[in-house]
Amino acid sequence: MDNSFVIQDSPRSSRRASIAGSAYSAAGSTRHMLAEYNENSSGGGNGGKLHLDVPRYTGLSTSSGPSSPTSASGLSLSVNYLPSKFSSNILKSRTGKKGGDAALAMPKQGGGLAAFKAGEQRMGGKNLKWTKFKWILFVANLALSLYSLGAMIIILLTWFDAWQNADVLRVANRPELIVSTIAASLGMLTSVIGWAGILLNNRMFLAIYTLCTWITFAFLVTPGYITYRKNTYNLEGKINAQWSRNLGALGRMRIQDQLQCCGYYSPFVEATVSQTCYARSILPGCKKPFLEYEEKILTRWFTIAFAIVPAHLLVMLAALLCSNHVTYRFGKGMMPEAYRMNMGSMAVIMDQYANQLAEQYGSDVAARVLERSKSNLNISGR
Repeated sequence: MDNSFVIQDSPRSSRRASIAGSAYSAAGSTRHMLAEYNENSSGGGNGGKLHLDVPRYTGLSTSSGPSSPTSASGLSLSVNYLPSKFSSNILKSRTGKKGGDAALAMPKQGGGLAAFKAGEQRMGGKNLKWTKFKWILFVANLALSLYSLGAMIIILLTWFDAWQNADVLRVANRPELIVSTIAASLGMLTSVIGWAGILLNNRMFLAIYTLCTWITFAFLVTPGYITYRKNTYNLEGKINAQWSRNLGALGRMRIQDQLQCCGYYSPFVEATVSQTCYARSILPGCKKPFLEYEEKILTRWFTIAFAIVPAHLLVMLAALLCSNHVTYRFGKGMMPEAYRMNMGSMAVIMDQYANQLAEQYGSDVAARVLERSKSNLNISGR
């Protein structure tokens, strides 16, 4: 029996020939995708030779064309996928422990269900339910929560005048205290968003979390810069101007009560009269204790702020690198729309397999297999 076959010379077969090099599928992987062949191919007029053409299935395609983005030929980009198209340049030899050369390590080809079997890198083991990236995010967000909460507690105790001489800070360092309060609040809000994203595996929350870490970083370094500049550049001149121009009578009286002093240099220079500060008071002037207190507090302030910066930079780095890998799923777990299978691409793949089957096993075997496939798929060609 003559097992040769002829492909009809038509625009459809020309398109098939142009795509044959990129859409050639192995028989084992496309056995379930068998095409409807031309029933008249085994009849007269062609010398008994088998004619296989791209099948047309009623109801499988619409007049509006494919709903997903396709190539210029109207086919899905999935027809260009070849499991064996990886270059051999990425192969490298592995040396065994005993010095012997092992076989070349072949990279994994293709995908499918084998990519999700047990033991694969992307799948969690029985005792490992979280990815390494999720653990990194967990530790980073825990650190963010701890130092944000600690800073908020210290700031709130300062606002509530729970510390010794805390009222001096509320009067003389109010802008720095307000910015520090905003920074601590943003840090806590960011950590809450981070916990929601980590525990719920929500990548949208983690994207917002990553953005908020940058905003928190800006408010974190701001009070540190303000206090450092105030302490380093002419602190005494700033204190002089603040006492005489900015504090006012009420502010001076509160500082006098906290530092147990009277007036700036003496009770006769810019003093506010109170129960402890009057003309014959023996209390010293406030310049020296006020200057020493400000120098000590400002130094501690920018030291703590800048000490948190390296830890926060690590949190930002962890959020940038790990927020998209909180689970073993890649991306949204969906096939890109341009690579989704459509009916035109299915027809090309099925036709390629039909031709391949006829070439390897003969027209009689191909006819029987295709007929059985047609009945299994409940598809009738027209």
